[in-house]
Amino acid sequence: MPSAPEIQSENIVEVRDLEKHFGAFKAVAGISFSVRRGEIFGLLGPNGAGKSTTIRMLCGLLDPTAGSGRVAGFDIVRETEKIKTRIGYMSQKFSLYDELTVEENIDFYSGIYRLPRDKKAARKDWVLTMAGLRDHRRSRTAELSGGWKQRLALGCAVLHEPPILFLDEPTSGVDPNSRRAFWDLIYSLSEQGVTVFVTTHYMEESEYCDRLGIVYRGELVALGTPRELKTEHMPEAVLEIDCDRPNDAMLLVERLPAVKEVALFGRGLHAVAADPIAAEAAIRGALAAAGHRLARLERIVPTLEDVFVSLIEARDAAAGVQKEVRR
Repeated sequence: MPSAPEIQSENIVEVRDLEKHFGAFKAVAGISFSVRRGEIFGLLGPNGAGKSTTIRMLCGLLDPTAGSGRVAGFDIVRETEKIKTRIGYMSQKFSLYDELTVEENIDFYSGIYRLPRDKKAARKDWVLTMAGLRDHRRSRTAELSGGWKQRLALGCAVLHEPPILFLDEPTSGVDPNSRRAFWDLIYSLSEQGVTVFVTTHYMEESEYCDRLGIVYRGELVALGTPRELKTEHMPEAVLEIDCDRPNDAMLLVERLPAVKEVALFGRGLHAVAADPIAAEAAIRGALAAAGHRLARLERIVPTLEDVFVSLIEARDAAAGVQKEVRR
């Protein structure tokens, strides 16, 4: 039965003006957001953006420099021990003991979480089944592939059936198939009512989240559902270009005044423009004049990668202007 603080709000995580400084460096620079009970919430950003620092503060592993936050109704500074009993935490290094067997790792975490004796066997059985490791229960963890270790680490993180699961870059370093299988497990947990908070730098993974915050240089630069981010945070149009010699074509298209920016995307190009009609005409003319074969050129709904690049460039440009003004 959840305690009173957990029942009072539909937001199971609340963060206000949270900061973390390491000397003069601001790893997290005043971010605010909330996570609703039962949703899959993601923080998307490049390495060094402040994602892991944020998640460690929320888990009670790191004290904030400024700001406030509550997890499951408890203060992230004053009530960290209470928070730790209500969360599962999985780091990108998986926090497993390679010298122990699969079964021994599960037993170890059962002790850490102080599972009642009458529940240990059932929870161990659940982890082995969920992770698909029943036939490998006596194998040393060091012998497992990255994907199997990942599943075992997830199982150990939710042994005590926490209402909130924090996943810090959980799919880093595993193959795409293991990544997809892992997300199937996340969806399964979410369907059972678990709130999932995940950090990632993979664009395709961020599409799986119910809501998403984009972080850059310690700041939250956008927040919303993947659809909202693609429709409301990208004022310019995106044109998809399918042509031969895309590398050469990119050098040509990026010099066009009607095109704000262009980048390789898969086997083609994505061009960003304020006026898509003028940009399309300019692109067609330039490619034809240079002898490029154009298979397709059309306006598309922006991808999250398009939105991410646009937001980051806008933030860098604004920071550049501010630096010039300060001089």
